Amino acid sequence: MSIGLLGRKIGMTQVYDADGVIVPVTVIEAGPCVVLQVRSMDRDGYDAVQIGFGDRARAKASRSVRGHVAVLGGRRQLSRSMAGVAAISKAECEPKRFVREFRCQDAAHGLVVGQVIGPTLLEGLKFVDVIGVSRGRGFTGVMRRHNFAGMPASHGAKRVHRRGGSIGQSADPSRVLAGTKMPGHYGCERVTSKNLRLVRIDGESNVLLVRGAVPGPTGGFVVVRRSVKNRI
Repeated sequence: MSIGLLGRKIGMTQVYDADGVIVPVTVIEAGPCVVLQVRSMDRDGYDAVQIGFGDRARAKASRSVRGHVAVLGGRRQLSRSMAGVAAISKAECEPKRFVREFRCQDAAHGLVVGQVIGPTLLEGLKFVDVIGVSRGRGFTGVMRRHNFAGMPASHGAKRVHRRGGSIGQSADPSRVLAGTKMPGHYGCERVTSKNLRLVRIDGESNVLLVRGAVPGPTGGFVVVRRSVKNRI
């Protein structure tokens, strides 16, 4: 897997392409992202790059979160340094709200701890995948959750218009089958929108424009990576 970017969904708008055709796009604030750690096979057992996005107030961050990005000079760290254990490099930045890792095989693409990356990392790509958490709708019925048509609304049908209908058989198997579509919690799930065209990159303002909609509410965190289906 190649390195991606972390960002925030700003909203949707429309722009004109080179042929003068209106294209619906989603605006994503992709960066600046800071490289927090570089995993290696020798030390961690796998190769990966950990990056963070969005500053978190120090007063609201725990000591472990602050120590993940900066040297705090704790007793354990001092004892390890006195024992001759090499200290892990820190990014020396503010605590981050959104942190993710990307597996990679080619020596972390030359990235180092503390390096700041932005949308220019995706230059040359035509298609991307965007990962986000869908909007939560709470507990919903079958018509909203599974797009059921509902029960008949003719004469004689009483208070069953939005129900799901029969959910099982009679004596055999005498139970409700697993996976039956029923009312329940809807939304708030990890969703990946694949093969979205990358319309425009603005490195100065750290903005990406991708064609179509992406999962999540306005202001929600998203992950932008190279498309898995279309690698051009």
